Amino acid sequence: MKTDKFDLREHPHARFNPLNREWVLVSPHRAERPWQGQVERAETAARPRFDPSCYMCPGTIRASGVRTPLYEGCYVFENDFPAVLPDTPEIEVGVSELLRVRAEPGLCRVVCFSPRHDLSLSRMDAAAIRKVVDIWAQQYLELGAMPEVRHVQIFENRGALMGCSNPHPHAQIWATSSIPNEPAKEIASLAEYRQAHARCLLCDYASEETKWRERVVFENDSFLAVVPFWAVWPFETLVIAQRHLGSLDQLEDRERDDLADLLRRLTARYDNLFGAPFPYSMGFHQSPADEQTHPESHLHAHYYPPLLRSATVRKFMVGFEMLGSPQRDLTPEDAAEKLRATSDQSPAISR
Repeated sequence: MKTDKFDLREHPHARFNPLNREWVLVSPHRAERPWQGQVERAETAARPRFDPSCYMCPGTIRASGVRTPLYEGCYVFENDFPAVLPDTPEIEVGVSELLRVRAEPGLCRVVCFSPRHDLSLSRMDAAAIRKVVDIWAQQYLELGAMPEVRHVQIFENRGALMGCSNPHPHAQIWATSSIPNEPAKEIASLAEYRQAHARCLLCDYASEETKWRERVVFENDSFLAVVPFWAVWPFETLVIAQRHLGSLDQLEDRERDDLADLLRRLTARYDNLFGAPFPYSMGFHQSPADEQTHPESHLHAHYYPPLLRSATVRKFMVGFEMLGSPQRDLTPEDAAEKLRATSDQSPAISR
């Protein structure tokens, strides 16, 4: 499928799966991106404070030829190997009812948490993490205001096991012209629950969890971290804003401080339970940036770790889980108990 302006082997696009009625993002141009991670063994070697071969460290050269500035605190830059591109030619075609494709323009940015190569959220102080939260909120507003953007996905892949191509502490932001599958399904469920009950699904769920307390890992005045009742991954957690609000930019100063504190304590627990660096994928789900009001939206984040009992015992989706439904052995209650019993103090690191 190729036109004068659009080539499926070159331009980022989404393909429709008529079996599950979901779209699959395809980014053929990303095949050339550099890889600094590994998947065949656990990451055990200590990292240096500065790595001259890391393009996120201050003063080094990125693949684009741009020199990374001698930054302090956070640093945001356009991804040199983005999954989506702002100048993608417009196309939406259906060769047949079963072969449909649409263009997926957008932008991808990288947020470095710190100039130090050897840090992570679990090893940063709350004041430094607060700056990261502020950057995330600012980027959500800036990217969401672009006319071609309908969704801003902030996420962090930590560890080579989770596909992280560079161990420098960082998150990614993908701003896309459509709402991806998972947040779209959640928005639909939140809207349906609000219409049926005139209440927020996640507000009610947070109240349920604080009543039972069996799956609560940590809470403060502004946020609640639980192993969700329906968790698929053995040690996944759901971080829920205690106040009903739709996005990071709506957080007050105290709430931003509380979020920073929770992120440090939760990731420290993961590191202390399984060993650092603990691999996970984390991402925020917020209100879409589609110029519509979304009173049903409720700010929350998902942590998806692949580990079962140690850094070497991993969880994969195979067999019935890929073809039928997910399955787990460890109960969410047991997982929450293990996390609660683990220290939330940052693992030791050289200064």
